[in-house]
Amino acid sequence: MRAIEAKSFSGYDGLLQTDLPKPKRTAGRVLVRVTAAGVTPLDHTIVSGGHPRAKAPLVPGNEGAGVIEDAGDSGLVVGSRVMFTGPYGVRENGSWQEWMLVRPDDLALVPDAIDDVVAASLPVAWLTAQIALTLAGFKPGMRVLAPGIGGSVGNATYQLARAQDAGTVISTAGSAAKAARARELGFEHVVDLSAEGLADGVRRITDGKGVDIVIESIGGSVTSEALASLGPGGVVITLGYSAGRKTTIDVTDLIWKRARIEGFSLFSQSPSVVATAWRDIIPLIVGGSVKPIVERVYPLVEAGEALRHLIEDRPFGKVILTM
Repeated sequence: MRAIEAKSFSGYDGLLQTDLPKPKRTAGRVLVRVTAAGVTPLDHTIVSGGHPRAKAPLVPGNEGAGVIEDAGDSGLVVGSRVMFTGPYGVRENGSWQEWMLVRPDDLALVPDAIDDVVAASLPVAWLTAQIALTLAGFKPGMRVLAPGIGGSVGNATYQLARAQDAGTVISTAGSAAKAARARELGFEHVVDLSAEGLADGVRRITDGKGVDIVIESIGGSVTSEALASLGPGGVVITLGYSAGRKTTIDVTDLIWKRARIEGFSLFSQSPSVVATAWRDIIPLIVGGSVKPIVERVYPLVEAGEALRHLIEDRPFGKVILTM
C-alpha cells in the first residue's frame, strides 16, 4: 500500500512516498481504509524531531476519515464511514497511508451529510475546542477568546462558542488581509495583531471587562497576552506552542484576577469525554450552525508540500490529504 514515511526526522523535505505491507487486523483494532487525512502542526513538530516520544521511521498523521474494512469483534459494521484521532503518527504509524489499524474507541461514525474531506478535518481541532470549552466551565453568555481565527483550533473554538450562545467571542489575525478575510466569513470580533495588541483589542471589544475563558493553541507571547486579557475569575486553557514553548507572564494577572491557567492534551481524554464531545459537535455541523473550513486539499504524494503550506503559508482553514 502507499504511505508517506519519514525515514528520519529532517522536516517536511524528508517525507517520501513508499510501499508498506497492508496491515492485517489484530485484536483490539479495526482495519480502516483511509480516504482522507488531516495535516496538523503536530505533524511538523514530529517530523522536525521535536517530539520526545516519536521514533523514525514513522508514517505521520493523527487524524483521518475512511471506511471500516474489517471490524473484528468491535461491534461496528463493515462499510461504515468513520473519522478518528488518537496517538497515531506519534508512537505508531498514522493516517498518511491507505489502510491503518484504529482502536474502536477512537472511531466516530460520519453522518451522510458530512463528506470525507470535511470529516478528516474535524477530529483534532473540533474535539479539542469542545472539550477545552467544557473543561474551562463554559456557559451561555460567557465571553470567550480563541486566538488564531485562521487556525483549526482557533476557528473551531470561535464557531462552537458562538453556536452555543457565548456572550462575545473574540479571535485574532496576524495580518490585515487575514482579518479582512475573517470578517468576510462572518467572524465579527477579530483583533488585527498587525495594528493592535491582543490584550488592548480584547479590552476594547469587552469595554474593559476582559474575557471569562481563553482557549489558546499558539503559545509563546500569545499565552501571556491571553492571560492579560482575562477578566476576574477567568481561565486560560493552553494546548499548543507553534509560536514557541516559552513565555513570560505577569503573575499579578493570576493573583489579582483570581485566575487559573491549565494545560490540555486531547490524547489524554477518556473515551466517554470524547464521545460526549462528538454528540455536541456533530448536530451543529449537520444543522449548519457551524461550518468547518477546508482551505486546500492535496493528493497523498504531495504530503510534504501540504505540510510546508500549513507551516509557512499559514492558510485560513484546514489542509487535507486524499488517497
